[in-house]
Amino acid sequence: MPNGRLLASFAEAVLGEQETALTRPRSALAMALGPAGLSDAAGVVGLFNAIDRIADATGIPLEADTAAASADFRAALGLDRFSVAERT
Repeated sequence: MPNGRLLASFAEAVLGEQETALTRPRSALAMALGPAGLSDAAGVVGLFNAIDRIADATGIPLEADTAAASADFRAALGLDRFSVAERT
């Protein structure tokens, strides 16, 4: 994907904890895509973050394929111990 690494770095920085970590990826993405591209990328990151939170808040269960693919790391992280995991 063109600029895939830049986009991934930007998304990780946006969702990260340190605002200062966002400066470089944001600048690099703006240089590569221009202001409109940076704005679009920020919008997509925000929407994915919101959609994920809405799904979590409403209790939407994992799809069967996703549940199977994530079983090992969910177990390693202890995520299955939460009551909401019983619905998946």
